[in-house]
Amino acid sequence: MDLNGKHIVLGLTGGIACYKAAELCRALVKQGATVQVVMTEAAAQFITPVTMQALSNRPVYDSQWDAREHNNMAHINLSREADAILIAPCSADFMAKLMHGRADDLLSLMCLARPLERVPLLLAPAMNREMWAHPATQRNLAQLRADGCTVFDVGSGAQACGETGDGRMLEPDQLLQDLVAFFQPKHLAGQRVLVTAGPTFEAIDPVRGITNLSSGKMGFAIARAAQEAGAEVTLVAGPVALPTPRGVARVDVVSARDMLQVCERLAPQSDIFVATAAVADWRPDQAATQKIKKEADGLPPSLSFVENTDILATLAQSPRGRSGALYCVGFAAESHDLLAHASAKRVRKQVPLLVGNIGPATFGQDDNALLLVDAHGSQEIPRNSKLALARMLVAEIAARRKVPA
Repeated sequence: MDLNGKHIVLGLTGGIACYKAAELCRALVKQGATVQVVMTEAAAQFITPVTMQALSNRPVYDSQWDAREHNNMAHINLSREADAILIAPCSADFMAKLMHGRADDLLSLMCLARPLERVPLLLAPAMNREMWAHPATQRNLAQLRADGCTVFDVGSGAQACGETGDGRMLEPDQLLQDLVAFFQPKHLAGQRVLVTAGPTFEAIDPVRGITNLSSGKMGFAIARAAQEAGAEVTLVAGPVALPTPRGVARVDVVSARDMLQVCERLAPQSDIFVATAAVADWRPDQAATQKIKKEADGLPPSLSFVENTDILATLAQSPRGRSGALYCVGFAAESHDLLAHASAKRVRKQVPLLVGNIGPATFGQDDNALLLVDAHGSQEIPRNSKLALARMLVAEIAARRKVPA
């Protein structure tokens, strides 16, 4: 219920993408928002007010002369009630209208009359690829952003006209994520965050290897939360089957050595490093080039191991890590004695903050419980969804970075 308590005015302008607005409206309601739909005359050519009323559970407004308003000022009343006005789809024509401050229908009147300091205007463009690329549209976009509007990205792909290119309205789930992110506090605005997630895989032969049960869900949640908080995020992911969080750059790796190489390359351009990945401590000394066959005696082959380089300790003990220019946060997945092991690991790795959890209780799950350990003691964060915990952790990191360890 990320939008619980939020009141969203959902504006629809003319375009075939209006069909996506129906699913978006439903998704907003499921996330706890109340939704007031306002449609232009052109939008009603693509989807009916009856459909939007059924999905929003509220009467739809489509006229500035609506007699239901006691003062006949729907454009004032509706805008004052909103936590945000989201125009989805927002046509090229409506963008031009907004840019010039024209107000000849209820939706444009409402956008112009909204309190600028309190009611943000969010636009989800939708149009043909040539219309999107036209210099006039791009000028309008630039001016709308300069005027304080938030303009979401457009998608790329097949369009209703039969052409292919940029200009599609984002899918409802993408817009929902962007709207949720918009409302999150921007604790890490301007910061560059590097996150590792998931397991590593250390090859024994071409078909076998050593890995662990980490799903990567916590690390992916932290990457999403950091992006929501305004950071530029790069996620270094071991072998997991998870979608990349919106707005996050992703680098896929397999082994601990792969992950170390990428992290060492990216660390000099990062401000915060969150080592969530469950990196293998050891790897086979030599990986066989062909599959190892079972011998007649049935005994397993003799394997020798070497220790992998500790990624967290390497970055934490680098010049930028020691100076605090790179704020390093470690994770400890333990099976028992969490506080003792996490405290010892924090000292050993020389990091200002260590986050502990009980691995068997969280691997593959959508929830978790965390223990934050620093030089001053420990703090428990009770079990919650991993995304909720990630947002709390991001806020903690932002606050701790401002105070010397």
